Amino acid sequence: MLAPVTSAASWLYAAAFDLFERPMLMLQKMTGAQRIAWVFLLPNLLIFSLFTFLPIILNFFYATTGSDRILLQDRPFVGMANFASLLRCADYLNPNSCERDIFWRAVYNTGWFVVLQVGFMVAFSLLTALVLNRNIPFRGFFRSVFFYPVLLSPVVVALIWKWILQRYGVLNAALEGYGLPVVNWLVEGDWAFFWIVFVSIWAHMGFYTLILLAGLQAIPADVYEAAEMDGASKWRVFSRITMPLLMPTMVVVLVLSLIRAVQAFDEIFVLTGGGPGSATLLILQFIYETGFAFRPQLFGLAAAASLLMAAVLFALTLLQLRATRKSAEG
Repeated sequence: MLAPVTSAASWLYAAAFDLFERPMLMLQKMTGAQRIAWVFLLPNLLIFSLFTFLPIILNFFYATTGSDRILLQDRPFVGMANFASLLRCADYLNPNSCERDIFWRAVYNTGWFVVLQVGFMVAFSLLTALVLNRNIPFRGFFRSVFFYPVLLSPVVVALIWKWILQRYGVLNAALEGYGLPVVNWLVEGDWAFFWIVFVSIWAHMGFYTLILLAGLQAIPADVYEAAEMDGASKWRVFSRITMPLLMPTMVVVLVLSLIRAVQAFDEIFVLTGGGPGSATLLILQFIYETGFAFRPQLFGLAAAASLLMAAVLFALTLLQLRATRKSAEG
């Protein structure tokens, strides 16, 4: 009973393949063996062009036009006026002297955020990777614990920490339990900025720790054995062996974290909404609010700001490619 069913299934399977094989062979004869790959890539290229290249081209048109109308035919050409409006400042160190002072506050906030978040995250990731690379008890468990926040949605991360940090949240409840004064963590500007940096590090540190841990495990063990036989101290081993051999991985981690920090939005938008005031407003949130949230919707100004941001990201991407190429050659 089973044999006829198996035979029929095999026949249907072979017939289905024959049905597709003949047109594909004809197509291969028409295009040639070397160009047949483009036939399979064409659907993906069309979708990629529709949702990636076309919006980029439209962004250039919006950046050089004015008005709050969304249709291009209703938008007058203004040239570089949107870029000039964003970059016009009497003193670039004083956002209040700029025509678009909110944009420059977002730029300064983003700069400080990138410096603090990337600096501390790379340092903590390196320290964590060095500890997890040692033969410690429950090493596999701790590796999973440090990587777990990476698996969470940024919105979930922000909601968890908002529940902890709000006025009647878990942290203030613990402070009250010990008789300490409560703090409006997300209402006071300096504390709010501290917490967006902290939460961002907590959420993404595991990813960079994993990369650095892979770099540490790629270092040959016999190098450390030779250093131990020579009687080298732990600091000398770290500074003369570990760091030089880990440097290509460190550069990649640094550039990746820089690109991600410049694009920070989700956690911060949910956690503080850019407030209090503009204390935690970053450049990506400025673009979103200028183009979509506020009235009138200044699409041209938002597009111009996004292109300036894209130029920075493009430079960082080139740096990453160069660092990756050097790492591969080394």
